[in-house]
Amino acid sequence: MKEKLVVIVGPTAVGKTKLGVELAKKLNGEVISGDSMQIYKQMDIGTAKVTEGEMEGIRHHLIDIKEPTESFSVAEFQSLVKPLITKLNGESKLPLLVGGTGLYVSSVIFDYNFPDVPSDLEYRQKMEDFVEKNGVEKLHDKLKEVDQISFETIHPNNYRRVIRALEVFHVTNKTIHDFQSDQPKLSQYDLVLIGLTMDRNLLYERINARVDMMIAQGLIEEARKLYEIGVRDCQSVQAIGYKEIYDYIEGRTTKEQAIETLKQNSRRYAKRQLTWFRNKMDINWFELTETNFQENMQQILKLIEESL
Repeated sequence: MKEKLVVIVGPTAVGKTKLGVELAKKLNGEVISGDSMQIYKQMDIGTAKVTEGEMEGIRHHLIDIKEPTESFSVAEFQSLVKPLITKLNGESKLPLLVGGTGLYVSSVIFDYNFPDVPSDLEYRQKMEDFVEKNGVEKLHDKLKEVDQISFETIHPNNYRRVIRALEVFHVTNKTIHDFQSDQPKLSQYDLVLIGLTMDRNLLYERINARVDMMIAQGLIEEARKLYEIGVRDCQSVQAIGYKEIYDYIEGRTTKEQAIETLKQNSRRYAKRQLTWFRNKMDINWFELTETNFQENMQQILKLIEESL
């Protein structure tokens, strides 16, 4: 018997968190976060981390498990999630993997094997020096020359991932996507894969409103506190939501421009997320509006109950 797993994916701000909680309440489930940033402590506002109130008593896993100075990888994510799915199934709980980090979610669904591509420290330092001299956008342009897919899915601000993608190609003459294409295509789980989408204009309005709410809730103060305790050249603060505010804190831009850039980067990220999920997975898509959440909920419940 395969272990049961429900996965909920979709772009930022579409409503994944709410759906995960509602389904868990009705299906005796627990939520596993599939977000690569909500793992970090002290980074609550900028990651739109689920609050105690929003959890409504449903247990959430893989939240606040890392210090913001620590690194985290897709392989580590997979190694934590797989035994958790087994544990929850053993307790007759339904695991709901909820999140928008496509590679992380795919690594679990399809049980990716991660190639042990050796590092080339000399090349990596060369790229670090290139960033220092030319900036993250120019580094990102380098990626376009050798790995179009990674260029489209990795944000320029996440320059460490850009460097790793370049390094993998430099060492192996294969892209990360080439390695991923060699991975299993069938899931090891008894799986229901739910995707949430939304009219683009409405989604972008929600993203802009979410950023305004983050600012009102204290995102700038949260970022400044991290900056002041020395969380600077770290994987965590290269993420959308912190990099833009750091640019303001360090005087490279105005507060207003930082907020506008954050909105723009968030909208672009949502577009990349949708592209990833549509190209990589066979998903049951549900289009949300401002008023049809409950209607979609009933359809999704029916789908899960009929499938598992």
